[in-house]
Parts: sequence; C-alpha cells; structure tokens
Amino acid sequence: MLKIDIHTHILPESWPDLRERYGYGGFVSLDHHKCNCARMMVDGKFFREVESNTWDPDVRMQECDQHGVHVQVLSTVPVMFNYWAKPEDTLDLSKILNDHIADVVAAFPQRFIGLGTLPMQSPKLAIGELERCVKDLGLAGIQIGSHVNDWNLDREELFDIFAAAEELGAAIFVHPWDMVGKEKMSKYWLPWLVGMPAESSLAICSLIFGGVLERLPKLRIAFAHGGGSFPATIGRIQHGFDVRPDLCAVDNKVDPRSYLDKIYLDTLVHDPLMLNYLMDLMGPSRLALGTDYPFPLGELEPGKLIESMNYDTGTTERLLSGTALEWLALDRSSFLS
Repeated sequence: MLKIDIHTHILPESWPDLRERYGYGGFVSLDHHKCNCARMMVDGKFFREVESNTWDPDVRMQECDQHGVHVQVLSTVPVMFNYWAKPEDTLDLSKILNDHIADVVAAFPQRFIGLGTLPMQSPKLAIGELERCVKDLGLAGIQIGSHVNDWNLDREELFDIFAAAEELGAAIFVHPWDMVGKEKMSKYWLPWLVGMPAESSLAICSLIFGGVLERLPKLRIAFAHGGGSFPATIGRIQHGFDVRPDLCAVDNKVDPRSYLDKIYLDTLVHDPLMLNYLMDLMGPSRLALGTDYPFPLGELEPGKLIESMNYDTGTTERLLSGTALEWLALDRSSFLS
C-alpha cells in the first residue's frame, strides 16, 4: 500500500554565510559540530540541533524504508521563511532552498516531491518565484507560513499569490510559525504546544472569513498538525458566525462549515480519538498522512496511528496516499515501479 508523507522538512547540508551575504543578521546558520549532527544557530545563539536525516537524502530513504514510507513531500524548515528580511534577500535565500529541493527530487523522483518557499512579504517577487518553482523546477507547490509578519492570510496584498497558485495548479501547504502570543510563553515549550495549534486556526479562519477560499474554489490548500485547534473549535467558530454576523460575516457571507470539504489537513494529531473526530468531521478524502519528519514533535513511526485504527482497506489507502495524490494533483503510477 503506497504511503506518502506530506509533511517533512529538509535543509541543504550547507549554505552561504547569510550575514556576510546580506550585510545584517537574524539568519540561520548550520554549525556541523560533530559527525552527522549540526546546530542550527541564529546570530551565534542556539536554536535547534538536527541530525543528518535533515539534509542527507540517503539517510532519509533508509529511515523511510524502515517505516514503509514510499514518498516524502519535502519543504523547508519554517525558521527559514525569513519574511522579516529585505524581500530581495528572502528571494535570494528562497532560490537557494528551492534549487536544493528540486535537485533532491530530480535525483530521486520516485521517492520525493518538492514544495518551494517564497518571499511572501513581497507578493510580486513571490509570484515570480512561484512560477519558477512550478514551471522551471517542477515542484508540486509551495509551503507558506500561517501569517506573514503583520499580515494574516486574508490580507488583500496576498490574494494574488493564492490566485497565481490556483492558476498554476500548485498545491499549498500552510505551516504555523512565529507563534501568536509567544512573548507570554517562555516556559514549557508552550509556543510549540499552544501557539502552533492557534496559528493554524488563525490561518484557516482568515482564509474562510476573508473570502479567499470562496473567491478561489479550485485552490488546493492543506494545513499542518491536523489543522491545529480549528477542528476542535469549529462549533464555536460557526456559532460566532451565526450570532454575530456583524463581526464575523464582514467579508464573506458563507458559513464556515461549508469549507470543511474545501481544505485538506494532515493527520499529525497524536491521538486516535482526535483522528476519529477528524474522520467524522471531514472524512478521509480531506485527510493525508503527515509526520513533521525529522523532528521529535512529529509522528515518530510514520503511519502508525492510521494503521492502528482498523479502518477498512480503502479508507486506510486514502489516508496513506490517496488524499495526498489528489492534493498534489499527481498520479499514483509515478511512484509505483
């Protein structure tokens, strides 16, 4: 049974000194301080330690084989979005990252699918790089953040990027980053445990209430971490829309629940009760295996939760690959030799 993981992150093994390249700091560097291990550093301050499975496709494929994962969808680590930087510098770094992902996909086309990253703070530059990703590099789509600096995803400046993605047939994967309220969450890893789920809900609600999904009905857009807190609060969201349309239905008069069959979520929820709830809420046609590989907050045994649920064969197959292929607009035969 084909298994496609739509939520995995990759970095190049090295890249230029970005402080030197751009003339200011704030960017990530890799310190390969020991064999098969590196520290992600920002201006000399430790951010995260990563292992060789973050950059080495051979190691990734070995680990995929251990868990029966046939295909990974590759996207950059969200700290590399750099929406805060000068747009031309973010574009330059995006090209470095996108070229690397395209090279990995080209080397192993049956094992990897690529998503690019864009300088979202400059829609004009972002659209140009989106076109290059799809037309020149052959990537299946893009990964974007849950917001862009002070812009939520309903911001009119961003609409043309979504419209271009729809026209190009590019899939979009929305990943939370730069978490809301992080200044109040200095302990207990709360930005990742509380802030990230809220960020995903912020992104989905912005696209719904802002009318982006209504205006672009063919947009294929997926959200990380099972949609964060959105599925658990859709009742509250819908109720708010019903009782205070003067506050909620400002830019879109269509009720939020009608969009449950117009978005995709990954299955990274860590809980069989939550997965069953998502199945009841949205059905298997909107859910796709995603693990956040290779990071520890992800699903450490890809596909284990889905395979433990005793769904029928057709449902399991849909969750493990069918929905992913639909979202990516790809054919199963491309990955089965």
